[in-house]
Order: sequence, then structure tokens, then C-alpha cells
Amino acid sequence: MKLVDEIYEFYKHKLTGDEEDIDMLAFAFLEEMTYEDLLSIVKDLNKQELYDLVGVYLIEGLKGKFAQEEFDQRNIPNFQHRNLH
Repeated sequence: MKLVDEIYEFYKHKLTGDEEDIDMLAFAFLEEMTYEDLLSIVKDLNKQELYDLVGVYLIEGLKGKFAQEEFDQRNIPNFQHRNLH
């Protein structure tokens, strides 16, 4: 992806590349983008890059949903298994 290559080249000697740096860089970049800017980036993607982008979005979204459901299930009292007599 051209955008990733450009950002990487610009920051590769300025950041360590750990997860915290990458998160900060990505969120700072997104904060400066308008809706139209983002649509323009998506329109410039080739077919494989678009599949990759949507694939990562789906994977991360589903991971979040399953993790939230698991968290919710652990925090709901289970009265069916308790002896209330």
C-alpha cells in the first residue's frame, strides 16, 4: 500500500516501531483526515489492498465482538447454578 510505504519511510528513523508508536502514528494520521480524504485513499487501493483492508477490519471487529461477549458472560451472575434455598 503506497500510503503505508510513505508513512513508514518518513517515520522509520524517528520511531521505534513498537505497538504503542504505531498506534499513536495511525491515530494521529486519522485525526487529520477528513471523510473525503479517507474515501480518496480507499478509491486508490488496488483489488488486493482493498481485500486486505476489509479483511483486517472484519477480523479485528469480530475479535472485539467475541471478546466483549466473553467479558459480558463472565460478568453476568449465573443464578441457574446457585443454590438459593
